[in-house]
Amino acid sequence: MTTRRKFTSKFKTKVVLELLKERSSLAELAQKYEIAPQQLSNWKREFLNGAEEVFEKGGKNKKDPADEESMIRKCGHIAHNV
Repeated sequence: MTTRRKFTSKFKTKVVLELLKERSSLAELAQKYEIAPQQLSNWKREFLNGAEEVFEKGGKNKKDPADEESMIRKCGHIAHNV
């Protein structure tokens, strides 16, 4: 029985970007990284589907100062009540 390999998002990004450069074919990259071609196609599709989120205003990665202040107040309130 083989164990399932787990890939980091950093690795997946590296492979997909290499695939998008089109310097190597899908089959060549699949062989190079020992990954099924269909898996590479899935990663590419996921990558491209999520790409527009990078340029959206107020994206997930941006912190809302109001949320941060609220969290600080809650933590301070809890600390004082302990």
